Amino acid sequence: MARDEETACANVKQLAKAAGISVRTLHHYDAVGLLRPAHVGANGYRYYGKEELLRLQQILFYRELGMPLAEIGAVLDDPAFDLLAALRGHRAALQRRIAQYQGLIQTIDRTIASLERNEAMEDNDYYAGIAPETRERWEREAEAFWGKEAVAAARERARALTKEQVGGLRREMEEIRDAFTRLFRSGAAPGSDAVQAVTDRHYRWVSHSWTPDAAAFAGLGRFYVENPEFRATYDDGTLPGCPEFIAEAMAIYAERSL
Repeated sequence: MARDEETACANVKQLAKAAGISVRTLHHYDAVGLLRPAHVGANGYRYYGKEELLRLQQILFYRELGMPLAEIGAVLDDPAFDLLAALRGHRAALQRRIAQYQGLIQTIDRTIASLERNEAMEDNDYYAGIAPETRERWEREAEAFWGKEAVAAARERARALTKEQVGGLRREMEEIRDAFTRLFRSGAAPGSDAVQAVTDRHYRWVSHSWTPDAAAFAGLGRFYVENPEFRATYDDGTLPGCPEFIAEAMAIYAERSL
């Protein structure tokens, strides 16, 4: 490949920077066959042309819309795939999402105002802007995993929390998530003391809402892997394998400590 032709392409670092993703993510996409480089230079560098840039755009759009990587690959590799039709579909989906987000912002504003004034809200007001079918699915999934009594008890505990307590729990969950992802990146084993210490903290955090037994806590870990919405909390496309890492840590904790 001539040098002037290579300069017309983006290398892996340039593409990662332009797309706002990590080099590791691009390497993963290459490894699973989702996004191959146009060619590999004599220096071993991956180079991506316009076709690959457009394909990556589609991958990121579909990821943003919640589609798993395996399904994205199947869609893009379908001989009937139409790029312009896909772009128009993305635009329509994002317009619907914008409308939904506007409703969610209004719900957030009402909730903030009610908490600041220490005023009560109707139960349904907490979920305005969230599609009814989504709320019903969340409810069914929660009850299937933890049972109706556990879900009802958790709901009552949540209603009793103060504004300060809610804020504290949210910050603690962010710290736990950051600790898990940091340990995953470092290559720590799920059963190591460091990972199990974070898992213990996570168990205690969960216990603010309900107290899971060993089977339920291990089941929650599987839920992080199997449920796309929960999975995206720990794997936005840049941390493949992180949900499985956390699920294994939770299963080990359940066996050892519960």
